[in-house]
Amino acid sequence: MARDIYAYRQVAVHSVQRGGAVEIHPVPGQAFSPELLVQCSQRLKDLNTYPLGTCFLLDAKLTDRGGNQYMYAWHGDAVQVLSPKQTKAFLAEFRRGRI
Repeated sequence: MARDIYAYRQVAVHSVQRGGAVEIHPVPGQAFSPELLVQCSQRLKDLNTYPLGTCFLLDAKLTDRGGNQYMYAWHGDAVQVLSPKQTKAFLAEFRRGRI
């Protein structure tokens, strides 16, 4: 089955450490709760490559497959790292867009 490209939206996410584990969550200030987990490529959690707090731009969709709601980003998509300036600009551009 082909991927439904209309279900995916660009989302700024960042790595955080919770309970000793590195997790990926949406950056605050978007239509998605910063408490949502993001299921994505494990390489975004590699602290040797990307320091804790690194922001990324992902194409992700909201899903509840298997129970609780979470965001899903395909692991094979290219990784786009956002600088703090780029993250701020992205959040300012899409602040008006609510889902």
